[in-house]
Amino acid sequence: MINRVLIRVKVLQIVYSYYQKGDLDVRGAQKELLRSLQKLYDLYHYLLLLITVLTDMEQKRADAQLHRYLSVGEKVFDSERFINNRFAEQLRQNEALQHFANKNGYLWDDGDQVFLRNLSFKILESPIYKEYSKGPDTYEADRNFWRRVLDKIVNTDEEIDDVLEEKCIYWNSDWAIVLTFVEKTIRRFEESTPVTQPLLPMFAQEDDKLFAMDLVRFAIQGKESSDVLIEEYIQNWDIERLSTLDLCVMELGVAEIRNFPSIPIVVSLNEYVELARYYSTPKSFQFINGILDAIAIKLKADGQLFKN
Repeated sequence: MINRVLIRVKVLQIVYSYYQKGDLDVRGAQKELLRSLQKLYDLYHYLLLLITVLTDMEQKRADAQLHRYLSVGEKVFDSERFINNRFAEQLRQNEALQHFANKNGYLWDDGDQVFLRNLSFKILESPIYKEYSKGPDTYEADRNFWRRVLDKIVNTDEEIDDVLEEKCIYWNSDWAIVLTFVEKTIRRFEESTPVTQPLLPMFAQEDDKLFAMDLVRFAIQGKESSDVLIEEYIQNWDIERLSTLDLCVMELGVAEIRNFPSIPIVVSLNEYVELARYYSTPKSFQFINGILDAIAIKLKADGQLFKN
């Protein structure tokens, strides 16, 4: 699940945090990085479990309405399709997800009832549900319904960001990225998929964990030498006047260019330019692209770099 694009984001966040604190302890940073990545993987499971939790909540609400008079103004929904969604039931029975839930809990607890109820109402009142409830009663429709709900309703919900950030400081805005992996998981399910269907592994490739540990180590240990290279190409600008974030992006870029021979230079340049484009000021990515490109050319000319 966790790929190198996401790893670079988390390494940037960890290194930036450590620089702000003035603490450049490699082992501490690596430990913090692993904890952060594990929390993202936990969130992946919790967002999958959200589907079963919302289904169960609506089942209980519908059952309760059958056994009592409705309160004045109480909302009534035709939620039969929602409750009987075959994909949600398939997910409930998935052994890997249930193993995680039994070991770690469901995250969503009594304190989340207002948020969960509001989210459930948004779903049931949405055009997505109305179209789904009147459409063909097929497994594909059930599965695609949840894909659309996650993309169009959960992903844009104003409450979920605050709810998740309050539960874990590592999640802040990263839950939207994790949600894309949840949608990818849903696409892998078919009606014939057994309960033993594995979920996405924690890392997309076997060596991604090593890449993460090495990247944060090279960035911290090579900070001084990277800064020397960066300062050489900053015309009329003192390196101390650079924003800490821009400097961190360039230091990570230099660390990757110098220490990972299997990663093409253009790939590294593109990745860190995108990081700058997303996290820094509008003009930073052009500036960072120019500096990193010049450093790569110099390292190759000096015989310190043997890759394209």
